[in-house]
Amino acid sequence: MNIRRIRSKNTMLMAAAVLLIAGDAMPVPPRFGFINDGSSAFAQDRFQGAPPAIHEAASGPLTVHRQNPRYFADPQGNVVYLTGSHTWASLIERRLPDGPLFNYAAYLQFLERFDHNFFRMWAWEHAAWMQFTDLMVIYHPHPYPRTGPGRALDGRPRFDLSRFDERYFERLRDRVKTAGDRGIYVAVMLFQGFSIEQKLGEGVDPFVGNPWEGHPFHRKNNASGIDGDLNRNDEGEEVHTLANPSVTKIQEAYVRKVIDTLNDLDNVLFEISNESHGQSTEWQYHMINLIHEYEKTKPKQHPVGMTFQFGQGKSRGTSKALFESPADWISLSADGGYREDPPAADGRKVIISDTDHIWGIGGNVEWVWKTFTRGQNPVFMDPYRDLRGRKSFAPEDRHRYDEGWDPMRAAMGDTRRLAENIDLARMIPHPELASTKYCLADPGYDYLVFLPGGDPVTVDLTEVNGTFVAEWFDPHSGVSKHGDRTDGGSQREFQSPFPQGAVLHLYIAN
Repeated sequence: MNIRRIRSKNTMLMAAAVLLIAGDAMPVPPRFGFINDGSSAFAQDRFQGAPPAIHEAASGPLTVHRQNPRYFADPQGNVVYLTGSHTWASLIERRLPDGPLFNYAAYLQFLERFDHNFFRMWAWEHAAWMQFTDLMVIYHPHPYPRTGPGRALDGRPRFDLSRFDERYFERLRDRVKTAGDRGIYVAVMLFQGFSIEQKLGEGVDPFVGNPWEGHPFHRKNNASGIDGDLNRNDEGEEVHTLANPSVTKIQEAYVRKVIDTLNDLDNVLFEISNESHGQSTEWQYHMINLIHEYEKTKPKQHPVGMTFQFGQGKSRGTSKALFESPADWISLSADGGYREDPPAADGRKVIISDTDHIWGIGGNVEWVWKTFTRGQNPVFMDPYRDLRGRKSFAPEDRHRYDEGWDPMRAAMGDTRRLAENIDLARMIPHPELASTKYCLADPGYDYLVFLPGGDPVTVDLTEVNGTFVAEWFDPHSGVSKHGDRTDGGSQREFQSPFPQGAVLHLYIAN
């Protein structure tokens, strides 16, 4: 028996079916493991509320995998491939005053339905307003109590920055722990680049919804004498720099409080900030180092991430700043081809490739598989039940927030199931081995190739002796089929049985 074929954590899937391949003398377990020629319930119900898979509680804390640093590892050394949907209200309510509360339990069930094991838990620093509408959008709860004296710009009591609101941290802990109990890892966001500055995009009115006016560090919003807007441009970009020691001291105390709240949990990753501006680099490095140093005094240490720095003109961040950071994982922008032709991950950092920084809301099934076969961990900025889908927003924008994203959500779950049925620790990107250039391989044993279209693919098996089993998977329908056995020793051409793209898995026969 081929030892490499039984290293999967998910042995239940491996043993779920034994199928005879035409011409085989022995039964061979299907490596895709969860479907067979379209007959399974999964293929039929993957978009229709299929019952969630059962997973054990998340095991951790995660560390960068020693053998294959493109991925994380659990304490037993197993690769943990991360993929899933994340959305804006998973921790702090972001809603219109008359809008519904976020149903966190339903959100976790949604992730389970699609077999996702990761999401970013969004933090919002400001209490009111957003860049995209002149409506009053409120954010609640917050780390700091609103005790006054006096009223903030949103009409509610001012913040007391000298102490914490324990209800916020109780909520944070409960939500992270509940996800971990379901086998879901959480990147806990600490700061928010869209809570400062008047970040503008195409068609955004510069006089609409300035989030800085709702920020606790605005001089009119706190009773602690803190003024985060040193240059008085009504943007507050300085609070994501080290320019104001009083602000930095408060931020450091908050970071330590989050660590104290979550340190004993296994499913935690940290993210410094979502899309802070390009001048935030030194401040983000400082916070990464703070987490690493402070957790050295604690029982557990968790991975820390730095994500794309969004800004206008010279304030736009660079990939260089991310790769050179002390972070354990990073998320990049569309620059460098991460949208159309994701570069092969080289192992310098774990790359959690996030459509949030590449499209905003965007992506497709092909992007998920391209990203996966280039050694990255794809995640989706999901418009899941967002308030911008309400009728009070522009009708031409609402189509972006509908339920038409199920194929992409399903594709991420498909890659996860496959990742748990191959020896991903040994598989690295080998674009040179397949004519489509999308190939994860453990040369001589395993080849996973993505075909974006219906054209045939050539796989280089020149240096390989042995016979390979072929399996095909349709990433659009969820159907898999067995192919013919193939001998190594030359370049081999394979024709997909599916018209709109396919995944080919070749693995050495027993």
